[in-house]
Amino acid sequence: MEEGSAVERLGQKGPTPRHRPPIATSTSAVTDSDATRPSASSVRTDSVALMVRAFALRSIATMSAIVSGSTPTGRASLVRSKVSGKANTGRNSTTERGLRACGAALADFGQGRQPAQRGREGNTTGSLASGCAQDHADSRGNGRQDAARGAPGRARTAGVVALNPACLLACRFAGVGTFELAERKERLRIETTGAVQGVGFRPFVYRLATELALVGWVSNDSRGVVIEVEGPSACTGAFLRRLPKELPSRAFLNTLGHRSLPPAGYTAFVIAKSDDRGSKTAVVLPDIAVCDACMREVTTSTDRRYRYPFTNCTHCGPRFSIVRDLPYDRPNTTMRQFQMCPDCQREYESVTDRRFHAQPNACPRCGPHVWLARDARSDAERDDAFCLAAQLLEQGKILGVKGLGGFHLMVAAADEAAVRELRQRKHRWEKPLALMTPDLDAAKQLCRISDAEAALLASPEAPIVLVERWPDAAVAESVAPDNPYLGVMVAYTPLHRLLLRQFGAAVVATSGNLSDEPICIDNDEAMRRLGSIADALLLHDRPIERHVDDSVAAVVAAAPLLLRRARGYAPLPVWLSLPLPTILAVGAHQKNAVALSVGSQVFISQHIGDLDTPEAVAAHERVVDDLLRLYAAEARIVAHDLHPDYTSTRTANEWIARTAEARAARGDTLPIVPVAVQHHHAHLASCLADNGVEGPALGVIWDGTGYGTDGTIWGGEFLYGDAESVVRVAHLRRFRLPGGEAAAREPRRSALALLWELGLMEHRGARAVLDSFTENERQVLVRMMERGINCPITTSAGRLFDAVACLVGLFPKASYEGQAPMALEFAVERSASGGDARRYRLDIMGPERTDGAKALTEALSSAKRAHRAIELWAEPWVLDWRPVVVGVLDEVAQAAAVSAIAARFHDALVDAVVEIARRTAAPRVALSGGCFQNRVLLERTHAALRAAGHEVLVHRQVPANDGGICLGQVVVAARAIAFRGGVE
Repeated sequence: MEEGSAVERLGQKGPTPRHRPPIATSTSAVTDSDATRPSASSVRTDSVALMVRAFALRSIATMSAIVSGSTPTGRASLVRSKVSGKANTGRNSTTERGLRACGAALADFGQGRQPAQRGREGNTTGSLASGCAQDHADSRGNGRQDAARGAPGRARTAGVVALNPACLLACRFAGVGTFELAERKERLRIETTGAVQGVGFRPFVYRLATELALVGWVSNDSRGVVIEVEGPSACTGAFLRRLPKELPSRAFLNTLGHRSLPPAGYTAFVIAKSDDRGSKTAVVLPDIAVCDACMREVTTSTDRRYRYPFTNCTHCGPRFSIVRDLPYDRPNTTMRQFQMCPDCQREYESVTDRRFHAQPNACPRCGPHVWLARDARSDAERDDAFCLAAQLLEQGKILGVKGLGGFHLMVAAADEAAVRELRQRKHRWEKPLALMTPDLDAAKQLCRISDAEAALLASPEAPIVLVERWPDAAVAESVAPDNPYLGVMVAYTPLHRLLLRQFGAAVVATSGNLSDEPICIDNDEAMRRLGSIADALLLHDRPIERHVDDSVAAVVAAAPLLLRRARGYAPLPVWLSLPLPTILAVGAHQKNAVALSVGSQVFISQHIGDLDTPEAVAAHERVVDDLLRLYAAEARIVAHDLHPDYTSTRTANEWIARTAEARAARGDTLPIVPVAVQHHHAHLASCLADNGVEGPALGVIWDGTGYGTDGTIWGGEFLYGDAESVVRVAHLRRFRLPGGEAAAREPRRSALALLWELGLMEHRGARAVLDSFTENERQVLVRMMERGINCPITTSAGRLFDAVACLVGLFPKASYEGQAPMALEFAVERSASGGDARRYRLDIMGPERTDGAKALTEALSSAKRAHRAIELWAEPWVLDWRPVVVGVLDEVAQAAAVSAIAARFHDALVDAVVEIARRTAAPRVALSGGCFQNRVLLERTHAALRAAGHEVLVHRQVPANDGGICLGQVVVAARAIAFRGGVE
């Protein structure tokens, strides 16, 4: 790529939850007076610098020895004649041949090849090249030693021996470039963004620079890390080439920009004080599971950190849960109150130590400590606290444990009575509870775990992973009633591992809260809120800055799929191809998370939850303020859901009013622009952004509820388009929801609505549904549907799943969201055959267009020209569920196996998706919405679409459910503002 060209994107996105973006690299040449930061363009690596790094040259005496018959006089004559352009004959011709061969062999060596054997001259040259490599290593090592002693003069030339005239001549004969560049000094200013703070990046830069005998400095700033290196251009070129290839394990780069400056005369390489000026866009790392090296120390009796529960290094430990401000330095974390002891300080300051600038660094002498409390008094401290806590678990007691991002409530996983008591006190009646095991081997004793699932469990993110339980697993039935899966995580901090190893078995580790409330993070708060649930609390004195739940994931379609994005993933951003204005997106009503765009990054908060309680709403407001404060952002655009009654919509409007008033008080009268984003459009835009795709695509967006532009409740949608505009091309057949939101809690209401629509209330297969109501309840609901009172019209795929589950006798009432559809999914998975050859079908009503693709393109273009985000197609296809419901009723009446009915229902939905994709001729299909957390539906749809030749996009970085809505709101709002010409 030529200098000054557009940004070059290197690398490739991988469909994993821990997405590492491609690196945008840039280069520019500026004068020393230029103090501005560079813009991204491209990295241009000088081929000469690459070659020079590969070898060093011997002295003139060495060259003399290998050139047969040459004398010092003849050699000098040769050099003089070559410089003056005069011809040489005789023995000087032999010398010239030797020099040519020498240069060719050196060129081979510089490109990583063995020197070619070119007769007598080639053999001697091969020896020279090998010797040069040893000289290069020796000089580089001497340079490191001198640099450590503060001798920058030698250090600046270590690694590239000063080139003598004969060696320069050899290289020129070989045509390999102008080697004087190796002696020319230059200074590079390098600016990086990405995960470069809190991951050992500065020590890595220090070691790389000193290895290459470069001088200069490295420093954190509010956007990332800034580096200046000075030395021979060959060495600075090598530094640039190696920097992105040899990163620490937890680091990744988003942008890498550099510019050339005149030498400044630095005398050493140092780690400079952090700079907190400028816009704050640095990536805050998520909390990371404890590494093996730290656990070896914790379990080694002779180590000074033996059994210390807060052991960490730059490769592991708390990040997001303790950071208060950027840049990420200890004074900007909750560890600032702990003064490091001399031993910890030495580690922190030693560039060769893995705790070099590890901000949470501590030990038993100087760091946080643990104690166990009952009735507001301390019963045991430090190691004794773990022993007493394990005894309480053995006795069937409920233990509250303060961890990384908040509290867990723990009981012995095999103790049925203890699990039931926990459910009773927590008011969580049937929803599955998470398990924590001491290690991966213990998890394998409970569940059938694939290699991909094992890798996810043992990953630094360490999420809860849904894995299939063994039938005889030593787990109480009440942990996950009627569920073939267990949500399992491996203990991810030294504190948890010490406790579970002391106890010796798996524990239930559910969120430390009452149902539908945010988790506790403060000791006093835990005493107040958890006192009626926990029999004792295992506490510590490291403050938690913000609550961070455990993430939840599953391996679906051979790759990890995030179901809840929190610890280990938040607040990692999703990178977009172009920068956006600063936009705050407040998310959906359920599974809420918020997002903030800063440049080309969209930072996504931790999981907040359903906004159904005052505590959850307060947490939502805190997260909004926290995200804006952390990145020192002033949002001028606020994106929210189209539904006017969503709590998130109301809080957005309140935030706008409150913030506008505060800004006006200081003289800022610029408007804050609200942008309402349709729910399913946001889902599609989220999936596209998740995959780094601009569009267009056919979005199959299936979920429970989303407010439509026509005033009905959407939920079984096919949208064609992108973040700018979409065309609603198809949807499920409409039906009524008696009681509105009550239908989400009572699947029997949706089932009754389908029976009423079909006029099949008296069908023999409807008996289970009708018997779930009293006569009076049924009559009231029927009258409501007849009169259209409190019966919103919907196309919801989620409610269709509810209805079919109830028709086959599964959960007429649900104790948690998704219980009935999950039971229907599990019924398929318990089926040995996955259903037989008989299939249900959804009739597709509407014209069979021969020009479907052309008509869609024209409709989308029309919407864009008119600046409409949603285009309602005049004649959308309607997927008629009536044949499916009739088929289900007939088979229920014949007492067919539930597993077979469930499999046929899923297959009918898959067939309908493939048919709509065929009719639209869309090459790319995006699957989003809560229904696509169903692994049967997702895997079968994914496979069928790919078999039909479509590219399939699924979520990987954010959940398919409403937890990913905020990302879509940001990108849709950005396009809407672009329509309006920006914000004044």
